[in-house]
Amino acid sequence: MTDYLPDRLLWFVLASTGLIVLPHAWHVPLPLFGFFLLPLGWRCVGIGRPDCLPGKWLLFALTVAGLALLFSQQRGVFGRDAGTGLFVVSLGLKLLEIRGRRDVYVIVFLSFIVAATQFLYEESILMAGYIALVCVLGLATLITLNSRTPRTGAALWSAGRLIAQAVPAALVLFVLFPRLEAPRWSWLQDTDRARSGLSNKLEPGAIAELSLSGDLVFRVKFAGELPPAHLRYWRGPIYAFTDGVVWQQLPYAGRGETDPAFDTTRIYDYTLLMEPQNQHWVYALDLPYRYPPELRRNGLYQLLADNNPGERAEYRLVSVPNYRTGDLDDSGRRENLQLPGKPAPRIQALVERLRDGDADPERFITRLLGYFREQNFRYTLTPPTMPVKPIEAFLFDQRAGFCSHYATAFVYVLRAAGIPARVVGGYQGGQFNSVGGFLEVRQADAHAWAEVWLAERGWVRFDPTAAIAPERIERGVDIDLQVASGAVNFRTSNFDPTALSWLQRGAQLWSNVDYQWQRWVINYDNASQREFLSALGIQDWLTLAYWLFASLAGIGGLLAWRLLKPLRRRRDPVADLYRRFVARLVKAGLMAKPGYGPSELADQLRRLRPDLAEPAGRIAETFNRLYFEETGEDVDLSDLKRLIDALR
Repeated sequence: MTDYLPDRLLWFVLASTGLIVLPHAWHVPLPLFGFFLLPLGWRCVGIGRPDCLPGKWLLFALTVAGLALLFSQQRGVFGRDAGTGLFVVSLGLKLLEIRGRRDVYVIVFLSFIVAATQFLYEESILMAGYIALVCVLGLATLITLNSRTPRTGAALWSAGRLIAQAVPAALVLFVLFPRLEAPRWSWLQDTDRARSGLSNKLEPGAIAELSLSGDLVFRVKFAGELPPAHLRYWRGPIYAFTDGVVWQQLPYAGRGETDPAFDTTRIYDYTLLMEPQNQHWVYALDLPYRYPPELRRNGLYQLLADNNPGERAEYRLVSVPNYRTGDLDDSGRRENLQLPGKPAPRIQALVERLRDGDADPERFITRLLGYFREQNFRYTLTPPTMPVKPIEAFLFDQRAGFCSHYATAFVYVLRAAGIPARVVGGYQGGQFNSVGGFLEVRQADAHAWAEVWLAERGWVRFDPTAAIAPERIERGVDIDLQVASGAVNFRTSNFDPTALSWLQRGAQLWSNVDYQWQRWVINYDNASQREFLSALGIQDWLTLAYWLFASLAGIGGLLAWRLLKPLRRRRDPVADLYRRFVARLVKAGLMAKPGYGPSELADQLRRLRPDLAEPAGRIAETFNRLYFEETGEDVDLSDLKRLIDALR
């Protein structure tokens, strides 16, 4: 059976459906999105030419083609991407068989499901606002479908008002209703999604690729003072094994090392908000001293998370910049003196020249850093390739590179000199957001430095890059310029956060809004809820149920009172003027008989007061046009008022 559906309603359905699916253009494969656009465009043409819409068999063939395309692109119908693709394809096909009100209901409800799937990909405040707007469109479609006299503006206004009335109840449920933790939804996530982050291998050139990315890695808000720039080393993986070209982590490294002795006279207390990563690494300030139970610190003093690294996570941490690690046992010494073979003669000669008969490791390190400073080494993001013997080529031939070149060459020479050393990967620096008061660390801040084991001191950080480019450490990277130009760009030495342009301050303001959204909305998990409810004095499930019931009952009661409250009759300005007209006649001694309309009153007035015949006739004519014919305009209402006021 085919119902009559006005064209305006069909355009409403197609527009809202298209807007709901639009963000998936970046999520589902392009062929699937193109397949959705085909029936959408076909249905738009079908509004003016219904005869061109597909018949039953053609629709069946399109359905088979859509499922085949879905399987070829997603290799199945399970998982987040495949499930989303299935909904998008189904929604597109359903548009081609709109024949009645029931089909519109199905499309709108299917659109709401597709709108919800957007949050499986993006949880930003912008996406939340966009989805709220398109839900207004979907709700307005239902209102239009059930309205006798559909008006677009009125339907949108009613839909917006309904959603606004639902917001208080949604907030109560968000805050009080028990949270469903992410692991219960983990089966929806695709494990092969590419995410940014450091590699578990290091070779000159690997970090250069990341340094050209402005992607956010984590944000840090300190409870007290901000650490100075030379202490902002965010510790990541330790690369201890090398074949001369590639540096890798050792899964068993650090087993024999003991807990460090911390000097807690100076500590840094901060909250770290990690963006989704592809590793379980948590980039704590060097060295982590106190951390939550869901994290663990391995023997290399690196923090690791047990939860899903693909989820955004927040941690409260305390780090101590002054510490002393323990002694190094034989296995640790072997691990950190490992080389792929006997060093090249030129490297051995360099070691002997720098040693100069002095066996003191710290003086050797000082002379090696001086070698970098004095031998025309330079810092660049675009060094020449060094596929063969990269350490030797960098030290003696090219002498140009970035942090991983300097860190690996530095550690290699120290090991050749018999001094235990290792390469540390992570991030250095970060840009301060003066609006929100937190640091933003991006991929462009990726860095590599070295740790050297010294007797009586343990592992000590050395950054050979600072010997060549101290501004890289002290001033940090100008990410915007570096990403745009691909060349090395540091912030100016007189950088003043308060002197930012309005555009930069706007960007920081928006970044702060996003930071607060992520912290207080997206990351509102079980632990955050327990902490918040405890602050309200809610300690058990029964009390929570009382609060939930009382809050919802209060909101429901308020809405019910608002809906059931007798609405005051809206005053009609035309009727008010007519009553004023009658009152003036009575005041002038004329009697208005019951049932007399304006025309009868005008006739009576014309007989008794011929001098008022002309204005009385105009009053009756204007009133009839405004009140009965509803063809009058605002200017007629003003004329009516002026004519009545002029009666004497």
